[in-house]
Amino acid sequence: MKNKIIEKAILTIAILLCYSSCEKLVEVDLPINQITTSQVFESTSTADGALSALYAEMQSFSVIAGGSTGAGGLLGSYVDDLDGYDVYSNNASMDLFNNIQNASNTTVKLVWGNGYRQIYMANAIVEGLEKSSGIPEKDKNRIKGEAIFMRSLVYYYLTEIFGDIPYTISTDYSINQSLSKISTTEILQNISQDLSTISPFLETDYRNAERIYVNRKTINLLSAIVYARLKQWNLAEDLLSGIITSPLYSFPQDLSKTFKKDGKHILWQLKPIYANTATPEASLYNFASGVPRYYAASENLLASFSTADQRKTSWMSPVVSGQKTYYKINKYKTITANTDEYSIVFRLQEAYLIMAESLAQQNRVPEAVNYLNAIRNLSGLGNISGTISKDVVLEEILAENRREFFSERGIRFLSLKRNGKLDILSQSKPNWKIFHSIWPIPVSELALNPSLNPQNNGY
Repeated sequence: MKNKIIEKAILTIAILLCYSSCEKLVEVDLPINQITTSQVFESTSTADGALSALYAEMQSFSVIAGGSTGAGGLLGSYVDDLDGYDVYSNNASMDLFNNIQNASNTTVKLVWGNGYRQIYMANAIVEGLEKSSGIPEKDKNRIKGEAIFMRSLVYYYLTEIFGDIPYTISTDYSINQSLSKISTTEILQNISQDLSTISPFLETDYRNAERIYVNRKTINLLSAIVYARLKQWNLAEDLLSGIITSPLYSFPQDLSKTFKKDGKHILWQLKPIYANTATPEASLYNFASGVPRYYAASENLLASFSTADQRKTSWMSPVVSGQKTYYKINKYKTITANTDEYSIVFRLQEAYLIMAESLAQQNRVPEAVNYLNAIRNLSGLGNISGTISKDVVLEEILAENRREFFSERGIRFLSLKRNGKLDILSQSKPNWKIFHSIWPIPVSELALNPSLNPQNNGY
């Protein structure tokens, strides 16, 4: 970890909005046009500006971003949903697609560095709020809650991708320069505790009608995902029930409206930074002709859809090039003059499928099937019988997760890992090895902080 941290927390709104270089864990250099902590946190409006910078960072460079740095493409091609074609990336993302990554892989380094930069930003916001005397307590709690939520989401992804990792809630160089790893279970427990603490800080109602800021239900969904990962199925069920029964949420009647910004099935979405521009997802996956620039649907993914499944025709399109047909992902369709699509992070369908999984894991198969069928029916598929076995319904939930969420947030990787099924990828990915369940810690980080040793197994 390269930790040239300034002991007095520095937040620079302008620099954070455009800061995109791949730095080491929690490194922030002092910019020329600095704004000190006391200036940033002198009022609610200036503190909200710092929070907006974090939201912008999540949209542009985080693991949940819809572009080339995000889990949708990176983890989607790492498993068997997407084929990679990004030959211009110095082979870093292609090595992930081919499952031959090593500890010097620049994309692996980027994911690590971006993640810990966002964690630093969230920690700086929390520290600044705690020192502020000019912001009302209610506003402090709201801003703190949203920042800690985003920190928790990044930690969740980092531990799923890298396994045991450092956990810090500080911006102090003397603390962060020699942090050791803690176990994935400890990370998840810390996330769970953080989310439980901040849940009362946010209202259930959205503070913006476009749902571009997290609310209490968004916190509950991430909490349920973490509980499911910890196999605390009853706790996940309780939170999911509150989401599913909330009058805030309902499914779109038209499948083609799933990725429109005004859907009532959306829990949280990220607005494009520049007005009228395409979402990062639309830019990443759409191609008009020739070989795909980045990704296309894999044959394995295509084969998972039945002819009755409307998602294949609604969310993918064939592109013929010579003798080959590629299928582009066009969940997001608006390329120019975009006014109707934002990047959806969490949607109601995920709550239903994790609820189905939680119920099945508690041996309540008929109840689980009801939630599974609700998702199947949205895409034109018929009901599955409630008399099937637990093992069969869990397999169907995994398959439905894949068909529903391909190219979104790396959900196939996450759901396979949660169910201990990642090694089925050896059937479709020639280079897949057991140790590929996690990525290597970047070699540069090990050199800077020997406390991160040992390297992950296999690397």
